[in-house]
Amino acid sequence: MLDLQNTIHRRGFLGSIAKGAAAVGLSSFALPLTMNAKPKDLPPKSDDSAFEAWLGKINGKHKMVFDATAWNMGMPMAWSRVFLMSNGDAGVPASDVSIVVILRHEAIPLAMHDELWTKYKFGEFYKINDPKTKSPAAGNGFWQPKEPLPLPGMSIDQLQKDGVMFGVCNMALTFYSGIFGKNMNMDPKDVKKEWVDGLLPGVQIVPSGVYAVNRTQERGCTYCFAG
Repeated sequence: MLDLQNTIHRRGFLGSIAKGAAAVGLSSFALPLTMNAKPKDLPPKSDDSAFEAWLGKINGKHKMVFDATAWNMGMPMAWSRVFLMSNGDAGVPASDVSIVVILRHEAIPLAMHDELWTKYKFGEFYKINDPKTKSPAAGNGFWQPKEPLPLPGMSIDQLQKDGVMFGVCNMALTFYSGIFGKNMNMDPKDVKKEWVDGLLPGVQIVPSGVYAVNRTQERGCTYCFAG
């Protein structure tokens, strides 16, 4: 609710400052402000040149990062398509739109090929069901899907063709490969290597999901929690 008394008081305070400034001369009043002003610092760079080059692809006027911590019924991909469609309907050129999807925590299987889903039973572990059979998914239904998705063009491969960038959390890959390695009597390092080798084309490994969410925002992306 608007506080009129506080607003009036604030205006009076600002008016007093303005009068004071006029009395001593505007140039002398503005000088300290100019001296104290600092240019906005550039985002710090990591030692990962591939990650930094990936961040450098973020451009355009309208930039969004979708923070996906779980598969959330495919909403990270659906909302990416909706954002593209909405901007297109508004007459915004595709070159003015940048979308980044950060797959972290329980969303990391979305970054991997079918073979890994089958071997490691991601559908069962991450509670991702096949919408048709209602049983745990045996493959990544968002990569070159065999069945139509609820929203046309919301598969990862189709989104990538329209410039959507996907990143996957390295910390989550390390953490969950350790769990799977223990449960399956495998070396966690071997599990992680297999996961990294089985990532979908064009998916960038980021130092951590939260790190990438921060760095994309520092490059102008607005934030949307996607699940």
